[in-house]
Amino acid sequence: MPILAFVAALPVLWLYGAPGVGKTSVGWEVFVRSADAGVPTGFVDIDQLGMCYAPPTARHWAPEPDSDPGRHRLKARTLNAVVTNFRDAGARSLVVSGVTDAARGVEAGLVPHARVTACRLRAGPAELSRRLAARGRPNDDFAEEFAYAAALDRAFPADPYVDTTGLTVAEAADLVTARTRWPGLPARGEDLSMVRREPDRTPGEILWLCGPAAVGKSTIGWQLYQQVRRAGVNAAFVDLDQIGFYRPAPAGDRGNHRLKAANLAAIRREFRADGAGCLIAVGPLDLPEDLAAYTAALPAATITVCRLHADRETLADRLTRRGHGITPARGLAGDQLLGQPQARLCEIADRGTRILAALDGLGGLRVDTDDRPADEVAAEILRRTGWPSSPVP
Repeated sequence: MPILAFVAALPVLWLYGAPGVGKTSVGWEVFVRSADAGVPTGFVDIDQLGMCYAPPTARHWAPEPDSDPGRHRLKARTLNAVVTNFRDAGARSLVVSGVTDAARGVEAGLVPHARVTACRLRAGPAELSRRLAARGRPNDDFAEEFAYAAALDRAFPADPYVDTTGLTVAEAADLVTARTRWPGLPARGEDLSMVRREPDRTPGEILWLCGPAAVGKSTIGWQLYQQVRRAGVNAAFVDLDQIGFYRPAPAGDRGNHRLKAANLAAIRREFRADGAGCLIAVGPLDLPEDLAAYTAALPAATITVCRLHADRETLADRLTRRGHGITPARGLAGDQLLGQPQARLCEIADRGTRILAALDGLGGLRVDTDDRPADEVAAEILRRTGWPSSPVP
């Protein structure tokens, strides 16, 4: 079992509220400001800690356990597991964004390694309707989201809150920091040091899609995840970028790979306990040697690395479309391609081409993504790898 020293809890600011109120964008702004002010800070979107789904049914795309509707308690337990890794990396605060149970709210008791400050974001019905429509997500149920927002207003009227109606992201972040007195730094003399967790020595299968920006990792990985689940497998999905936001990155680990690897191991433990038999990960590797952090954190896991490939022209076209807003934004934290000048997008494409050349030395499976739909590429990966070979924990 992992052994942890008795240490002070890490200050955590948790922004919660209905979809569309600005949790991710405002949380990211607070995170960036905190880091820019010299406070080593991490960021986590709580939804990224709950992607552990049973196979779909005729009635439910992602069946939820009766004991944990919304998987809110799973997400809180998983957050508690990664909080220690952020603290170990040197973080002195952590910003969290995401929905909570409408009745229980932020269950700080499930995150004993954190000292949680909760702040609710809200927006008026007309503003919320406008934002949800602008997102253009076909699965958004406006009536359900309005009911959820109203339930939060009724259940937690005394919690600090910020109404983001008519505010810019910067203005909303100003109010959040003022009303919560954030950043909530550790008290003077508190010891945030810890004994590092032991590596996760439980066996299991991880399929990792890697490659540079715009090669198709997230899109193809999500398609692959759906195909695995439709085949009857209880599986988990992790976006490595989304569990490794920490600034400033350590001088010897600019890609935050040690933190990502530790968090992947911690998340995998929670997901396995929740029934996941295998895990699909997506995320970048800049150099073959970056893989060492993951094999050290997961020495008993079978990690199958799949290198997605695209030519420079394809990367440049995809980056341009994302940067100019032609391709819909994913709505994830840290996606900063939108609005970049063309010269910068070309630099990113050139860097991506260099990364692909460097990864040729990694070996493993290479799959080309040029001019191919994501579901076709996902099916090829499963066919060529025979993955998963042993989905049961």
